[in-house]
Amino acid sequence: MSTEVIVYTSTGCPYCHRVKEQLSEWDIPFEERNVSKVKEYFDELRAKKIFGTPATLINGKLILGFQPEKMRKALGLEQQAEADAGQHEEKTENQAGAGPEKPVPPEDIFQPVTLEILNEVYDFVSIGGGPAGSSAAVYAARGRLKTLVIDKAPASGTLALTHKIANYPGVRKTMTGWELLAEMQLQAKDFGATFVRTQVLSVDFSNPNEKKVHIPEGVIRAKSVLIAVGAKAPSGKIKGEEEFVGRGVSYCSTCDAAFFENRVVAVAGDSEEAVREAEVLAKFCKEVRLLIPGSELRGEVDLSGLEKRPNVRLYKRHRIKEILGGHAVERIVVLDGERREQTWEVDGVFLYLAGMKPGTDFLMDQVERDEEGYVVVDEQLRTNVPGVFAGGDARRTPAKQAVVSAADGCVAALGADQFVNGRDKIRVQYS
Repeated sequence: MSTEVIVYTSTGCPYCHRVKEQLSEWDIPFEERNVSKVKEYFDELRAKKIFGTPATLINGKLILGFQPEKMRKALGLEQQAEADAGQHEEKTENQAGAGPEKPVPPEDIFQPVTLEILNEVYDFVSIGGGPAGSSAAVYAARGRLKTLVIDKAPASGTLALTHKIANYPGVRKTMTGWELLAEMQLQAKDFGATFVRTQVLSVDFSNPNEKKVHIPEGVIRAKSVLIAVGAKAPSGKIKGEEEFVGRGVSYCSTCDAAFFENRVVAVAGDSEEAVREAEVLAKFCKEVRLLIPGSELRGEVDLSGLEKRPNVRLYKRHRIKEILGGHAVERIVVLDGERREQTWEVDGVFLYLAGMKPGTDFLMDQVERDEEGYVVVDEQLRTNVPGVFAGGDARRTPAKQAVVSAADGCVAALGADQFVNGRDKIRVQYS
């Protein structure tokens, strides 16, 4: 029986690219319908009350967004998962020297925890595989420290989910955050770093000579540790968020703004990304309501562009409690600064809430943290525990940018090298 696969895409959508790339990797033929180029395809989705791309139909079954496991199951490929992963790794290694290397998905670089890993004492362990952890792994591994990077969900960090990076120094082309992160991790792996996918349950830094990182598989031991866990929304997903993804809930204006032309949308977030996305949406929508959870935005963000637009309304100290509707989003329940509930009628919700609070609860009292959970460090990113460092969104930074986190990784790794080797000064890598 032949399989019919139709992929609705939009120009500039990174998740659409990943769907197409995944299908091509599996040698699955598909018909692409670009809604940015052909209005008929755009109208087809709107008629189905689907307000986002990618939208993949596999023998009539709809899969919204980039969900490889659901795609695999719908295609009947779930039994080939392990074989595909092995072939992908072999293909990547054998292609060295055969032209520009394609970035490997971050999750493919990460391996399961083995007994050999548990029996090792690492010079340097990074808890977190984002830009801080991956940059640190480059410097640590290149400095000949035996290096391990731990991440529980490599493809779901803030950078991995960022749809467009155009200002990373030295990278002139526009990349997705996922592609940039993959390059960092490949570089670290080339220098000898090992990446594992597992969850850190707790840590024990009481022994100055050997730090312990507790995971479900056992205990990982290290001479030095970097806390680079990044940040997350404090209360998980909003009620109704998952139910309406692709049906009014979106995370990318580049992909989905056109679906909401002359409609009312809410944007939730307190970052520069949220402001920029609201500006894009304002060009399409009848009204854009920006809900800022706190009283101020994070970092140095210029609101003047939004404030000049007559169709944009700003609501500080407002949060979305619930997203409601039938087949698609119809309204949201909002909590204001006094925690009073309001119900607003909207057609869409764009969410940029990641990165609100550091995910450092697992540390307990092993290192000093401030009232919001940020790890307290000095100018060399050292914590109050010798040999333990923190960087990226795990500490308070002047600006939450990938380049800042990457710089933190460099500083922490050089500090770890100094600590492990008992040097008086940091040894900088010049060449």
